[in-house]
Amino acid sequence: MAEKFDVIVVGAGPAGTSCAYTLAKAGVNVLLIERGEYPGSKNVMGGVLYRKTMEDIIPGFYKDAPVERPIVEQRYMMLDKESAVTFSYKGLEWGQEPYNNFTVLRAKFDQWFAEKAVQQGALLINETVVLECITRDGRVVGVRTDRPDGDLYADVVVLADGVNSLLAKSLGFHKEFRPDEVALAVMEVLKLDRKTIEDRFSLEGDQGCTFEIFGDSTHGILGTAWLYTNKDSLNIGVGAMLSGLIKRKLKPYELLEYVKTHPILRPYIQGSEQQEYLAHLIPEGGYRSMPKVVGDGVIVVGDAAQFVNAIHREGSNMAMASGVLAAETILEAKEAGDYSAARLDKYRTRLLDGFVGQDLKKYKDATHHFEKYPHYFEKYIPLMNRAAGELFTVDGTSKREKQRKIWQGIGTAGEKFKIAQDLFKAWRVMK
Repeated sequence: MAEKFDVIVVGAGPAGTSCAYTLAKAGVNVLLIERGEYPGSKNVMGGVLYRKTMEDIIPGFYKDAPVERPIVEQRYMMLDKESAVTFSYKGLEWGQEPYNNFTVLRAKFDQWFAEKAVQQGALLINETVVLECITRDGRVVGVRTDRPDGDLYADVVVLADGVNSLLAKSLGFHKEFRPDEVALAVMEVLKLDRKTIEDRFSLEGDQGCTFEIFGDSTHGILGTAWLYTNKDSLNIGVGAMLSGLIKRKLKPYELLEYVKTHPILRPYIQGSEQQEYLAHLIPEGGYRSMPKVVGDGVIVVGDAAQFVNAIHREGSNMAMASGVLAAETILEAKEAGDYSAARLDKYRTRLLDGFVGQDLKKYKDATHHFEKYPHYFEKYIPLMNRAAGELFTVDGTSKREKQRKIWQGIGTAGEKFKIAQDLFKAWRVMK
């Protein structure tokens, strides 16, 4: 007979491992399947891990986990071709326990996290592709893998197989995601010695810094670039809406090369050496693109369910939260002996009532709004930078005259009114 488990989790990223860890800790017989050579080998994110959700799973995890640097400064850069307006918050309290967030390298962190699930009793198998879900009378009862005699069965299957979840699609939970519902991100890990990193980013010891970069970094396409400090390397990357890349006929690696050679950013990475090149699709559709997430014998978590807050660049914390909620719902279902969609739907309602659902709902129209109106990035960021440059240039002109010149440079009365309208619309979709 084919082997039977209580739960099969497909995908050993943050969502899948969080679910497997929580279930195994409760004594559930759980199988965690990873298609890569090891957990993290196929997983990509910019590199920031928020502490709170992870610590709810493993208290004090950062004392043992392979985190890189606790972030003490977050910078937000509005980039033009030869200028940048930068806002930042630096809090030394973030450099002390319990910390706020960390930079991580997924290849290291995901392996560590999966090993913690194994220590709790989960069975991990790598280099295994799940080809399809096995169904009987409309109920998911297991998975078919690419291994010989690879049919495996379970009471519940958890789909944590990423944004392009072919398994959820094959079950009819969602259609092919449109280009305006996903972003394509590319990233490089650049080797740079520790002292140089700390000198260039004004850091001491293990302190870390992050840059989120808007505007010219994506040629006006909705998206961001980023630059994060690790212990002895940097993560530099750029992600842009697939729809915008197609429209502009741009390749993502072209954007990354542009960011790396930009005169404002180039000094930060000078002298570094490429260690890795990574590419990944990111779900950006948010609340309105969220697919069906439960069925008879099946639950969808993490990126596979579009759980990413694109505005705040949060994904891993939402993925972990969804994995834990899925596990808690499965434990209740196991106790009741009922794995129907009606019973498992508690997972969906808990998600929507918690921070995942509330944040997704808050920004439900934001991504599509800014994608539809690219002039926020193409026009308004350069306009702001020119105004700042004019104001801070000391050339013998009075400040009152400078303010008048800036006001005139904005345009006609009609153009000023249009800007005011756009700012109000932006406020409405962000409030």
